[in-house]
Amino acid sequence: MEFDILDCLEQLGYDGPLKKEAALLQAAQGGLTSAEYVDLCRWLVSRLKPLCDLEETIAPGPEDLDSLEVNIRGLLKELCCPYEMSVILKGDTKDHLKFVLFLSSELQAAQIATSKRGGLWGQNAGKASLELRQICQIVNVPLREGQDAADVLSLVQKKVDTLVGNFPNGVVGKPALKKALSSEQWEKLRSMNALMSSEYECRRRMLIKRLDVTIQSFGWSDRAKARVDSMAQAYQPKRHALRAEATVDAAALLAAREDVCYVVKTSSGASRENTACAVNKAGDHDLGEDDHAAAPHSGAAVHQYGQVAVLWLTNAVGVPPHRLDLLQVGWKHRDTHVRPPKVIAKVRSKTTH
Repeated sequence: MEFDILDCLEQLGYDGPLKKEAALLQAAQGGLTSAEYVDLCRWLVSRLKPLCDLEETIAPGPEDLDSLEVNIRGLLKELCCPYEMSVILKGDTKDHLKFVLFLSSELQAAQIATSKRGGLWGQNAGKASLELRQICQIVNVPLREGQDAADVLSLVQKKVDTLVGNFPNGVVGKPALKKALSSEQWEKLRSMNALMSSEYECRRRMLIKRLDVTIQSFGWSDRAKARVDSMAQAYQPKRHALRAEATVDAAALLAAREDVCYVVKTSSGASRENTACAVNKAGDHDLGEDDHAAAPHSGAAVHQYGQVAVLWLTNAVGVPPHRLDLLQVGWKHRDTHVRPPKVIAKVRSKTTH
């Protein structure tokens, strides 16, 4: 049940302290005496209230249990909740999780219903209307019934400018797109984004499918078959968070700052400082420049290169001197473009017998 709740909260955009399973279970164990649990319920009810025109809200915290109990009792009645107040007050962790799952499901259903009926401003603007209402809730802009969307956007713009003006210089940054686009340019931009999003979705679906197959292959062994449930418990929450659909749109372009244009090389020294490991540096001081040079083609050069490989394998791999005949036999059927490190596996397989 907790995984279903975490998936719902992620889809609803919850970004509080109960995003992890352990934190959610600990808060649910305390129930209404837990401040985190009450805050989560209040967050769900605050987003459910404008969609369902609720009259009841949840008190600011668990310190006033009497008023909190009255509010929740009225909320249960208003939402026609199947759970009794006594279950929420005296229930166990599972009962408290059921109440959170009920609120999450009600919020999802209300959002879907609002989107289908077109929201506040017309039958064809359900998704945009819902997003606009969410923006107004975040920046505390009041909405009036019958208000035009352009007027609301103007109020939101003024409110955002006021909030940004209170920030220190350099916190928000300068926009990456400084020039206003015409209607034709916006249409071209949408068509370009649709094509790239389709290609991105195809590639992402392929990568997700490869990930699923790889994880499934880990459970083929007899030892892993006994731990299939634990593997699924660790993998499924992260897997459900992956979406094949692209989330980049025109809004992301408008919100982008100048730092998005800074391209950092993935192989630069600063980037590799914390990602380099010993494998990347193995053999550099032993092989010398001959290992990195182009493969020779003349007979004398090939013979000399083979001798270098034999000496390197003798010192690096630790092959006994009396088994050098195996090295030379293996080098006899060589590819002139093969570097010495690629012969190690063949040599080891022969010298271990």
